[in-house]
Amino acid sequence: MPFDQLYLGGEWVDPTLEPIVVRSPHDGSVVGEAANGSVGDIDRAVALARRSLEIGPWPRLAPEERIAAVERLAAAYVARADELAELITRENGSPLLFSRIGQVGSIATMIEGFVAAARATAWHERLEGPYGPYEVVREPVGVVAAIPAFNVPQVIIIGKLIPALLAGCTVVVKPSPEVPLDALVLAEVVAAAGLHDGVVSIVPGGAGAGRHLVAHRDVDLVTFTGSTPVGREIGRVCGEQMKRMALELGGKSAAIVLEDADVGRTAEGLRFSSFINNGQACAAQTRVLAPRSRYGEVVDALEDAIARFTIGDPLDLATEIGPVVNRRQQAKVLASIRDGMVDGARVVIGGPAPIDGLEAGCYVRPTLFADARNDMAIARDEIFGPVLTVIPYGDEAEAVRLANDSPYGLAGSVWTADRDRGREIALQVRAGTFGVNRYGPDPTTPFGGFKASGVGREYGAEGLRAFVEIKALHGV
Repeated sequence: MPFDQLYLGGEWVDPTLEPIVVRSPHDGSVVGEAANGSVGDIDRAVALARRSLEIGPWPRLAPEERIAAVERLAAAYVARADELAELITRENGSPLLFSRIGQVGSIATMIEGFVAAARATAWHERLEGPYGPYEVVREPVGVVAAIPAFNVPQVIIIGKLIPALLAGCTVVVKPSPEVPLDALVLAEVVAAAGLHDGVVSIVPGGAGAGRHLVAHRDVDLVTFTGSTPVGREIGRVCGEQMKRMALELGGKSAAIVLEDADVGRTAEGLRFSSFINNGQACAAQTRVLAPRSRYGEVVDALEDAIARFTIGDPLDLATEIGPVVNRRQQAKVLASIRDGMVDGARVVIGGPAPIDGLEAGCYVRPTLFADARNDMAIARDEIFGPVLTVIPYGDEAEAVRLANDSPYGLAGSVWTADRDRGREIALQVRAGTFGVNRYGPDPTTPFGGFKASGVGREYGAEGLRAFVEIKALHGV
């Protein structure tokens, strides 16, 4: 599957670099080749975006006209949904059922949420102040650099692209080099929607292209999803330039099991929310805090739940756990498992041994650690693989303290028979999203984190606001 051209502001352009070769994490076979953007290609894309912002019609259209364009894009997207889901699975190993339902299947709902927020926004608002009338104008923030991660690529790109377009911004997307092919299908969808010249560019490329895009003086806002270390470097560059930024970074989310919880139902819920997308999810519930009075019961229930996973070819709809994205990530996850063993945690199920018959792929056994402490690396570092750690606590105050004793604050959950008590616990944990007896983010509600989990929020009205600047006009 060759995509041998870049999409620069409405035109397909030949690249100057050798293509990116995408290999299946399932068996190492070649999935396809994608155009590889250079620093020069990034410069051209940004120049087109800047020109479209300054003299083009897009930022000056009535909001309803931009909404109509986005709705055309959404209709074109639906027509390619099945193709996109399968392609994502081939690129990054996401189980196909999850790619269909949890990734591509959520896009229409996400776009509807953004459109509703755009319609509810007062783009021009006349008010009366103590010194006379004034007007608040909401304008596009400018040229946006959108840099997504590899794990749920379409969810992340759409979550940045659509609100930026609705706000009147122009956008340069630099997809992850692990998953460039689905991004170029999205470029075809954008082209079918008939947006104005220069409004959207999609330029796959490596780290050098990404760094150049972040530091480009004609970029007004960087919206990035990825690791916290890279997010810190982006934050440094944006801070030096006084450039706007939105960073959705890592997590090490805690699931607090209260003494009154139904342990069987809790284990089933965590089976999904802790191992979703092969564990490659920033909001995965990767720490379970269990009361000492029921610790063994919780560990046994989780072991039983994990033992039932179907592991294998991610294109098989029966598969629940596929491979991690590449050999580098596989090595990182396996090293974390070995470190946990060295630190004294007990492997209940899983571990670093290869899976018979799947040695050609980037597979990791779903692994459960018990007898762990919150200060161990497996409880503090984002592993981004199918690894779950169970930590004991004494009383609820200690559970909250352990949940908050983390550099991250992205997500969390509490499992209890008393929903009111669950809500009280939820309000004490410093996390951007939290669930009671479930966890799963809603693509129309705010998503983002505290502390090292990032800056800002995505999705819905809050996600739209990230792409808006506010101007006050006096004497009008």
